This record gives sequence, structure tokens and C-alpha cells, in this order.
Amino acid sequence: MKFKKKIVDIEATIVCEKDSHKGIIIGKQGAMLKKIGSLARRDIENLVEKQVNLKLWVRVKKDWRDSDYLLKNFGYNSDGTE
Repeated sequence: MKFKKKIVDIEATIVCEKDSHKGIIIGKQGAMLKKIGSLARRDIENLVEKQVNLKLWVRVKKDWRDSDYLLKNFGYNSDGTE
């Protein structure tokens, strides 16, 4: 698929609840995070029909799923839907 020259820059944070989850998401020498980023970038490029520069970070926020404020901040309704 050929894209227009403009590159879309996207920065995203993957939020998890535990340090051990962060290690799993990143994987050995960053291999899992690279795989996640590559697949996501490909899907986003197909969606926006432009080349995408995707930067990912992984952060730990303990008990974020129990916080109404954080759920709302992440785009979820109080009933758990998007």
C-alpha cells in the first residue's frame, strides 16, 4: 500500500497495574513491546492511510481499574464501556 508523504506522529502509553505486568508487556530485551508497536502501527497506517511514527511507553498505575477518575480519564464510562 502506498501512502502520502505526510507522517503522522503518535505517542501512546500502555497502562498496567503491576510492575510484573510491565515486564511482560515489554518482554525480553523489548521484543514484546516492539511486536505490539509494529502490529499497532500497521493497523493505524491502514486506518489513516498515511505513514505513522508510533512511540509507546509502558507505565504502572496501581489499581487504576478501581478509580472512577482514571477510568473516565482513559475514556471509559462508569459502567466499564468505552
